[in-house]
Amino acid sequence: MTAQYPGPLPDHGRFDYRPITRRPLYRWPNGAGLAVYLGFNIEHFAFGEGMGAGIGPASPQPDVLNFSWREYGNRVGAWRCLELFDQLGLPTAALINTALYDHCPELVAAFMARGDELVGHGHTNAERQGVLDEAAERALLVRCRERMQSESGAEVGGWLSPWISESRTTPDLLSETGYRYTLNWCHDDQPLRMRTRNGRGLWAVPYPQELNDIPMIVARQMDGKDFAQMVIDHFDEMLDQARSQPLVMGVALHPYLVGQPYRLRHLRRALQHLAAARDRGDIWFTTPGAICDHVDTLAQTHPSLLD
Repeated sequence: MTAQYPGPLPDHGRFDYRPITRRPLYRWPNGAGLAVYLGFNIEHFAFGEGMGAGIGPASPQPDVLNFSWREYGNRVGAWRCLELFDQLGLPTAALINTALYDHCPELVAAFMARGDELVGHGHTNAERQGVLDEAAERALLVRCRERMQSESGAEVGGWLSPWISESRTTPDLLSETGYRYTLNWCHDDQPLRMRTRNGRGLWAVPYPQELNDIPMIVARQMDGKDFAQMVIDHFDEMLDQARSQPLVMGVALHPYLVGQPYRLRHLRRALQHLAAARDRGDIWFTTPGAICDHVDTLAQTHPSLLD
């Protein structure tokens, strides 16, 4: 029997390997080394069918327990989180399912009223994107972007696939349908340009799969206070690392998780820690779209940032 892969392994072809220790040096606005953003995932799910995170074992449909637990995020949790974001003066990137426009449009409007960035997050997290054929996937990307423009007047530049589900051509289709960056790839602590078949490229802005309440709280059953301490510890370490090079730290949140009162109490402690660093001028508290704008501008005069 011979080895299945005797030579180089199959590759995506989107970017080359370059260790974090060999990168161009630049800074974020105001000379900051660390850019921090909140990715606030607001989602809607089909009743009686489809995918969704669960607080308990999945039941035969209609799975009222898990559906209603997730719906708490839209009815209560997101509004409590908004109050906290307002208290601390924190911008967010609202990663939205466009099904919210049919279900609870006032929730999307509340984020727009704050001046937050809207990021495309599919039509619903009850389904995966990567199983669609190319024509259907393109139609989804166009439909979501056009609806956010029509309903909210938002020029949407970023995308996070539901469940981080991609096809082989997702980056190509994103670039071809007007998106400027993706949050799907969690392979780095700096933004980088991915190759696409149209030659324009697509920025990959770092999005966390560790500093993310779903894998930590749902999959690993981490307590709310421990997740909050994880945010603080992650931030403190990255702030030290960012003294010598520019880095990005995202925090991924879902209101049906962190919007639960006992978890919100601990999230407040973590976000107060980040807000204090912002107030001291230690970090750039921003949005992924602003991060994309910054590196895109720098890349015009520093082509090595495209590697």
